[in-house]
Amino acid sequence: MNKKKKTLLAVAFIAGVFIIGLYGIDSSDGYLAVSELLSDPPGYAGQNINAMGIVEVGSLEKSPGMTSFELNDENDENLKIHVNYVGNLPSNLAEGKQVTISGTMVSESTFEANKIVTGCPSKYTE
Repeated sequence: MNKKKKTLLAVAFIAGVFIIGLYGIDSSDGYLAVSELLSDPPGYAGQNINAMGIVEVGSLEKSPGMTSFELNDENDENLKIHVNYVGNLPSNLAEGKQVTISGTMVSESTFEANKIVTGCPSKYTE
């Protein structure tokens, strides 16, 4: 094999590995606020979405097989969506805490989450 063919084969191999490596990366634009979801609910219906907000105090209901709560917008507590979640809960999920959720908007005000992420608890106290 001559040098030109070897170089071309190496470049093709590296490009293939690069494409395969990027296959599993989530290319979403980030997290939407509750206010953004509520600005166009039909536009987000049925889509996989990452959202963030605050778990409303007094709304967290844990029952066997299902957890639900209201997710408030960080800037306007009057804007909220109902979240249903089936799965293992993060140990530090609590009312009044910021969370990020991933899932599907199933109606104008209901979100079915398949993933919930909470911030790490602080080791420092004031």
